[in-house]
Amino acid sequence: MHHPSPAVRHGGSLVLFVVVAACAAVAQLGVGYLSLISGLAAPPWAVALFLGWWAVMTYIGVRLMLHRSYWVLLVPAVSLATLFSAMVTGGAVLGWRA
Repeated sequence: MHHPSPAVRHGGSLVLFVVVAACAAVAQLGVGYLSLISGLAAPPWAVALFLGWWAVMTYIGVRLMLHRSYWVLLVPAVSLATLFSAMVTGGAVLGWRA
């Protein structure tokens, strides 16, 4: 009976992780772009907070990538959800308009 060597199995999972991490990184860059253009409706102080939050989430994502954790996929999702929630709340409560 032939068993694949551990290096082959590990290499396959490494390729999958690299693809997942690259997708998460591209998605996080997209959220960063949305944070930048949120200045069309949000005041400058809010944009600064959004960009600070994006930087914190990016740092967390990098740490998760270094530990080869698939939880890295949640980083852009959480970033986008909090940005969207803040923009909706700012529009409803603080009257932000484009």
